[in-house]
Amino acid sequence: MRLIDRLLGSSEEETPQPNIRFGRYSDSYKELVNFENWDDALRKFESEEYLAGYEAFFAYLRDESEDNVRWWKEGGRLHFELLQGSKKIIGFADLKKLRAEAKIAKTGSLNVSFMRRLMEQNFNLKYSRYALDADKNITIVFDTFNVDGSPYKLYYALKEVATNADKQDDLLLDEFKMLQSVDSSHLAPLPDEEKEVKYRYIANSIQQVFDEIDHGALNKDHYPGGIAYLLLDLVYRLDYLVKPEGYTMETLERLHRQYFAKDDKTTEQKNQLLCKELRKLMERPKEDFFSEMYRIKSTFGITNPVNHDRVVDFIEGELNHMDWYRDNGHTSVALAIPGYIVGYCMFNYAVPKPDRDLFHLYFQITQPQYFRDLGFDVDFYDPATGKFHKKAIRRAIDHIVKENEDQYNRLDPATGSLDYDSVPEFAKSFLLMVRNLDLSRID
Repeated sequence: MRLIDRLLGSSEEETPQPNIRFGRYSDSYKELVNFENWDDALRKFESEEYLAGYEAFFAYLRDESEDNVRWWKEGGRLHFELLQGSKKIIGFADLKKLRAEAKIAKTGSLNVSFMRRLMEQNFNLKYSRYALDADKNITIVFDTFNVDGSPYKLYYALKEVATNADKQDDLLLDEFKMLQSVDSSHLAPLPDEEKEVKYRYIANSIQQVFDEIDHGALNKDHYPGGIAYLLLDLVYRLDYLVKPEGYTMETLERLHRQYFAKDDKTTEQKNQLLCKELRKLMERPKEDFFSEMYRIKSTFGITNPVNHDRVVDFIEGELNHMDWYRDNGHTSVALAIPGYIVGYCMFNYAVPKPDRDLFHLYFQITQPQYFRDLGFDVDFYDPATGKFHKKAIRRAIDHIVKENEDQYNRLDPATGSLDYDSVPEFAKSFLLMVRNLDLSRID
């Protein structure tokens, strides 16, 4: 049972919830058996039992909840298949070498523009390369002799192949119309109702932020920092809650990169750039958004694992910035700051599992209508009355503690410190509760 199912309903009866995933996949939350397989892969490599070592390595990569990795023996070879988003990585290993490839797009003719793009990107690849196969498919390829194929090298090489293939297919297809999609039979489109809810949430969320910037009480020229919080909270919230693929995902990632680029632009100039890109996103046809909404499986995460101290530092560095906006009646900006903190952490990091679970709960509490529109039976906060359902929130936090108690047996969130007087007060107290968690372990 997934966490979302355990967070809801009474202790006597669980309420079935939609099978919808949120946020970026991370391979940092592996089980003990995965690490045992990794150690076995290292031993097999050192003893030159290469094929057996590859099997142990793929067992390390496999996530049973994702069903993301398969391998089998046939014709004296070990064949394997990895899934990463919209792409499938296939390959084989024999007594001499291992080879992996992922088909990205099919081309009928060679075009100077995309060929130059791929050649330039080849210079940035450390282990793999872009190529054309015999059927004129743009392909990314990695191969190695067994003697050089240590588990460490395989992990980073296959991750490079997988993550680049996953990103480039949608980007190339969107920009170069002469290219055709290839090898996407493993993708499962989302139900139309879910697509509609997610598209409406994207459009409404962007419009609400623009309305606040253009018509809110905060002077956008005098307080560009407050406007930046609104925009960045929006970017990270859309990335986590909608979980888009393709062009939309790349746009959100580009906005993050542009804002934090070390250049000579002022905060006001960066805000203008983000607004321009978000307006372009809004102008896309609904059908383009729908084409990027599908259910995926992944093998490699793209977020960096961090410990709880990094989360603590980020909360302490940002949270008090909300006080002035809250005290001066700029509620939307005040709420954007804790939202930015949660979203930034989930966008950039693979945080410890208790932090991840509590941050997801934060979104459920502060974005209740979106979860209800998706079909979730959430009962944490009622925007119509402004009332929090304290027992439901405490019960959800207790579930998170129970879920993580084997690994984090000092976990004891101070739920008594939560402030239910208003949404901004609750948001601040919730993040202070997260900041004060003890994620050490009593051995």
